[in-house]
Amino acid sequence: MSLRQTRGGSSRVGDKAVHLLSAYAAKARWVLAQQAVGEKTNEITAIPDLLSMLDMTGALVSIDAMGCQKRIAQTIIDAQADYLLALKDNHKDLCGDVRLWLDTEATAGHLPMHETVDKDHGRIEIRRCHLSAQIDWLEQKSEWKGLAAVGRVESTRIIGDKTSVETRYYLCSFIDLERFAESVRQHWAIENQQHWVLDVQFREDDNRARKDHSPENLALIRRAALNLLNNNGPSKDSLRRRKLRACLSDRYRAELIFGKKRT
Repeated sequence: MSLRQTRGGSSRVGDKAVHLLSAYAAKARWVLAQQAVGEKTNEITAIPDLLSMLDMTGALVSIDAMGCQKRIAQTIIDAQADYLLALKDNHKDLCGDVRLWLDTEATAGHLPMHETVDKDHGRIEIRRCHLSAQIDWLEQKSEWKGLAAVGRVESTRIIGDKTSVETRYYLCSFIDLERFAESVRQHWAIENQQHWVLDVQFREDDNRARKDHSPENLALIRRAALNLLNNNGPSKDSLRRRKLRACLSDRYRAELIFGKKRT
């Protein structure tokens, strides 16, 4: 994610905003690590550095299309983990082949489908997921270590009388359709449970820290605070209420930081 403040924020005149990558454990709701993207590099080179901080054994790592790279796939497999990589036109030929295959097979009813329906605040989202392990025809298969299947997700979003449809494609190192559907759904948790919360609850996009490493350091503190608030305190309390209680109560703040004493 980028720290892109609307009123100057972490960017200096003539400079780009500080760009940070985060590793987020969706089920546990923990920010595991962060990595700043250097001025002369990009996410493709920064992602392996971020992954090297983690013990990924047995995990499933999902990454946006920028991270859909052969080297990154190999890094994940070598760490005894699985991957779910979003596939877009940055790999034009590969994406075109996968898109044609999955669209044809799904339309013909040749692939099993997993469907979920989410309703929230007047919005309905229907996800239809297909996964195909029949990819021996794919010329690039041998170039992607661990590649076992290609996936397709058709998302239909209904808000009032407006309907929109988006179809996304993925490279996977596993062949379990239900796991694929759940992983795609959890992938977007980082947007709703981290990025959005950091902006709304911690005003991250409005932060104007600029000097030296202060943007990265403050971002790290905000993520540590979010971890504590997410994983401590009564589940019925909102994050806003937990923050307020932490400001007003030394005891509650200590419990958040050090854990509640057991009697």
